[in-house]
Amino acid sequence: MNDLTMRLSGLTKTYLEGTPGEVQVLRGVDLDLRTGEAVAMVAPSGAGKSTLLHIAGLLDKPDDGTVEIGGQNVSGKGDRTRTSLRRQDVGFVYQFHHLLPEFTALENITLPQLANGQSEKTAQDRAMSLLERVGVAARADHRPAALSGGEQQRVAFCRALANKPRVMLADEPTGNLDPDTADQVFDALMSLVRDEGLSALIATHNLELAARMDRMVRLDGGVLRPVE
Repeated sequence: MNDLTMRLSGLTKTYLEGTPGEVQVLRGVDLDLRTGEAVAMVAPSGAGKSTLLHIAGLLDKPDDGTVEIGGQNVSGKGDRTRTSLRRQDVGFVYQFHHLLPEFTALENITLPQLANGQSEKTAQDRAMSLLERVGVAARADHRPAALSGGEQQRVAFCRALANKPRVMLADEPTGNLDPDTADQVFDALMSLVRDEGLSALIATHNLELAARMDRMVRLDGGVLRPVE
């Protein structure tokens, strides 16, 4: 794990919330993510973890500081470039799967690849390979409503990895599941992270799952600190 995939340096973010005024959510966040590394981010409610993930994933811009992916400073890029970078280099997973309800599991994973210029056959082959690796290939032709919660989230993981990103960003990816299902889904997620050789920053309230990752950081008071 020597290759630096993402570097967050000095990130700050302040929001205006009427009276009494400004709320400074991030106060200088620094973090390095390396290839094949899964980092757990724990934080109290309202600490700014979603804000940090959105900035890291180029969905929002910091007031100050930089986001580097693959050694390139991408935080100041224009909207078109940022959209392209998100599609190619960053995979997102949320607490709720956000799968497209009118499409099958296979199609939900195929579509991002088609949008990224892949041929239909290549996209379908990649989608089936991912579904097989998380144990839901038999459900490939089912729409999300016909899948269990755990199956839906596994498909969401596969969709996030469809375009072979450098980084996965996950916001409470098992938070909507019962403990047994959460444990199984987490194992599937970690297997994908290891096999694909990407970096992962995973926000979670589940300290047991967090302890199973490579390291843990805590976001509190607007800064990240290591958890020993």
